[in-house]
This record gives sequence, structure tokens and C-alpha cells, in this order.
Amino acid sequence: MNAPSRGARIGARVTTWLAVAFMLFSSTIKFLPVDAVPESFEELGLPLGLRYVIAVLELGCTLVYAVPRTRSLGAILLTGYLGGAIVTHLRVGDPLLTHTLFPIWVGIFVWTGVLLRDVALRDALLAPLRTRSS
Repeated sequence: MNAPSRGARIGARVTTWLAVAFMLFSSTIKFLPVDAVPESFEELGLPLGLRYVIAVLELGCTLVYAVPRTRSLGAILLTGYLGGAIVTHLRVGDPLLTHTLFPIWVGIFVWTGVLLRDVALRDALLAPLRTRSS
């Protein structure tokens, strides 16, 4: 099995921790008395009573992703969570680049962190693309 290069390992650390930092910030503010949280929940049409449920789900998915042994499962869970965020922003007509696509940028960091580290998974995911181009 090929080990990732030093540059890939550094890139994986950077992208992983950028994603973790954003997700931790996002989940943490939902637990705090921050005025922006009730305002954003209202704009998104979400009941404020769900703030702690959403925060716990977000934090749980992030923690599963932050643990190296469960990182791939965490990436799958975060992909689902971020997909829900995209749909929520689409539903209310938020601006495309700043709100609706932001979860995609976070998802790119999440999966870059996984795929730069896990050569076998990267090869398995890219195998169908390689067979088509041959």
C-alpha cells in the first residue's frame, strides 16, 4: 500500500482542521446566547427549539470526523449534514455563492482531508474514472 506523501499529509491536516474548526464554531455558537442564532433560525424557517438538537448533531458528526479511526464515517455523516444545509438555504432563496454553496466548500475540505490521507480509498473512488479514460 502506498503511503501519502509528506505534502499530502500536511494538506490533509490543514484541510481537516479547517473543516473541524468551522464546524466546531458553527455548533458551539448554537449553544451560546448569540443574537445571530435566533435571527438565522427565523430566516431559515427553523424552530428555535431545534437549535440544541441541530448543534448536538453537528458536533457529533464533527467529532466522529475529527477522530482518525472514524474519519471516513465522519465525512459521510458531515456530507449528509451539509447537504441538508444546502437544501435549507435553497428553500429560502439565500444568495448562491455566499450561503447556499458554502456547505459545499466545507464539504470539499472534509473530503480533501480524507482523500489526501487514505490512498486506498482515493484509488477506489477514482478507479471508475480511470477505466473510462483508458
